[in-house]
Amino acid sequence: MINVVSFYRFVDIGAPDTLREQLHEICIAEQLLGTVLLANEGFNGTLAGSTAGVAAVLAWLGRHLALDAAIDARWTEAATPPFRRMRVKVKPEIVTLGRPDIRPQRNAGQHVSPAAWNKLIEDPDMLIIDTRNHYEIEVGTFPGAVDPATDSFRQFPEFAEKLAARHRDQPVAMFCTGGIRCEKASALMRDLGFSTVYQLQGGVLNYLQEVDGEDNRWSGECFVFDSRVAVDRDLSEGGYEQCHACRRPLSSADVASPDYREGVSCPHCVNQIAKERAGRLEERRRQVKLARARGEMHIGARPQKNGRCGESLRSDAEKATRQDQE
Repeated sequence: MINVVSFYRFVDIGAPDTLREQLHEICIAEQLLGTVLLANEGFNGTLAGSTAGVAAVLAWLGRHLALDAAIDARWTEAATPPFRRMRVKVKPEIVTLGRPDIRPQRNAGQHVSPAAWNKLIEDPDMLIIDTRNHYEIEVGTFPGAVDPATDSFRQFPEFAEKLAARHRDQPVAMFCTGGIRCEKASALMRDLGFSTVYQLQGGVLNYLQEVDGEDNRWSGECFVFDSRVAVDRDLSEGGYEQCHACRRPLSSADVASPDYREGVSCPHCVNQIAKERAGRLEERRRQVKLARARGEMHIGARPQKNGRCGESLRSDAEKATRQDQE
């Protein structure tokens, strides 16, 4: 099994471009795969590889940035690497809210441990907000949580401003996959005048790791931004596929739909893909089928849980579509 480790920290970084070069070299030396985003506001990444390799990178970041505490990370496992290469990028924000002025290291909400989360969300006066996108919420969420109905985290500020006009005096409890989006969203809510703002420490992944059995209030699976698509309550690979065109998670019913064409479209995007791009994806699909017929794997492909050469189909979609990363 391969370690898949997600981590982030909001911390002031003065020269992210210089840090990018050094960090990339260290990740390559430790034979890691994945993506790390850097910005003036901090870092956000997911790495796959050996325990020692990931630990070495996290320790180096802590020393280089003089962090006052160890980097909190979510450790899971996968049977095969969920990434094809190692990338370190500099961005305006490490999670794109469209508000680089919001700095959670100075004004975030109060962290709540997974052990205390259930009691918090059982409070009838508490406004529970899922800060993730709608397609993620379709896969699973906490019962009673508000869906902001966003397709991108950039749309969250508009939802928050409308909410503030009506519920600014109400206590708020927020959560997301790994903690980074609700950390930034909680700082935004405080900026909008909410006085009592809580956030689930470490996000849903930490909750699933820490809360077992009947005490676990999570319903469904949890969408993740790698080739596993989703994980179940035991943090094992879930039962969803992913559309290689629009990147939406696909249920078994979606895959059975006549609008689903492997590597080309799904019921969510069949009427939205430009003809030129659909043609490129269709040609890629044809090439993969020919390779299978010859008993070969297409360039860049590796077997997926359903036996498809998923990575070869995914490459074009990755170039055309970029989801929020966590």
